[in-house]
Amino acid sequence: MAIQTEDPRVIEFDVRTDEMLVNMGPQHPSTHGVLRLLLRTDGEVVHECTPHIGYLHRCAEKIGENLAGPQWIPYTDRMDYLAGMNMNLGMSLAYEKLLGMELPEKAVTLRVIIAELGRIASHLVGMGAYGLDLGSFSPFLYAFREREIILDLFEEACGARLTYSYLTIGGATHDLPGMIEIPPGLAALTGHKPETRMTWTDATLLFLEHLEKRVAEYHTLLTRNSIFIKRTAGIGVMPAEMAISYGCSGPVLRGSGVDFDLRRDGEPIYTRMYEGYNYKIPVPPFEEAPPEVVVGDNWCRFYVRMIELVESIGLVRQALAKYPSTEGAYRVPFKMSTKLPKDECYLETECPRGQMGFYLVGNGQAEPLRARAKSSCFCNLSVTGPLCQGVLLADIPAIVGSLDIVMGEIDR
Repeated sequence: MAIQTEDPRVIEFDVRTDEMLVNMGPQHPSTHGVLRLLLRTDGEVVHECTPHIGYLHRCAEKIGENLAGPQWIPYTDRMDYLAGMNMNLGMSLAYEKLLGMELPEKAVTLRVIIAELGRIASHLVGMGAYGLDLGSFSPFLYAFREREIILDLFEEACGARLTYSYLTIGGATHDLPGMIEIPPGLAALTGHKPETRMTWTDATLLFLEHLEKRVAEYHTLLTRNSIFIKRTAGIGVMPAEMAISYGCSGPVLRGSGVDFDLRRDGEPIYTRMYEGYNYKIPVPPFEEAPPEVVVGDNWCRFYVRMIELVESIGLVRQALAKYPSTEGAYRVPFKMSTKLPKDECYLETECPRGQMGFYLVGNGQAEPLRARAKSSCFCNLSVTGPLCQGVLLADIPAIVGSLDIVMGEIDR
């Protein structure tokens, strides 16, 4: 239908379209797991986005009420399976809070090393997968190349590469390894012979040195890429008020300009882990941001993770330097049959995707009466609806990818 404008020389044409309901997922690669997005579209414009979950539900919390604490650790690995070490840590700290357990300095320092390596590995996947969502394949390969070395180091420490069950109640299952053969991937990247032997600490420091040099390449490939900026800057803008009202946390919250991190602002049982360490919490606006960037948009959420990656490298370096002189053992003995007091506790930790909380109720048995987990990704996903109103269909993967969700944590 032709529409006459104020200028008689210009005639606009209204292209009539029908409103459609489009299912995106649950098998779509850019939904980061088995997530179904129900989109109400008018042409290329999305008027409404409703996320549907439940395709991965595994009843982990109810199972936790029928198991002793150490037996429930493996189920936390499978929540955020890209940050299993951080899941182990949060659940272990909740049990230790309920039991009033104090850990030696060595166990606490070991946890900082492992948790921050886990944060680096998680953010590498987040960076690579986000590039893949937007059509850039190379960063995904590079990110997994680096992450593979962290998994090699984890395998030397605990024997597993994805579901670790390493950080446990009282500390860790094993001390950090001594002499190891350098991981094959690290040997190839640094020019060492595959059979070269060095301490686990030296191999980790060698990897961190290599990774720091690669970060500049990631920024060239994505952060400062003009196409990436057009797909992320000024899109999916989440004001600080919206982020807070929806209970968002982690890089999603800090990307909206809210300066909050549980490593600094959490409970003493958690914050004492990071006492004496130098690190900064990245919060926009950033001086180096492109002019198109708006605080709270996709680009800010992505860039917060990139800075956190560098900060975690610094934390691991500081903890590794401190570890040899720490006192005590790597673990306080904990029996499977230990009875939980008739009390309750709740504790949140700063996981790579946000604040992961564990709630426990003891009743004098080894198994808790109630065991619940509060997912950071669940709250972060809940803001999808308002974020996706009025955007183009092609913007949906960019917005959902910027939230960096893991469906295993949401469905638990």
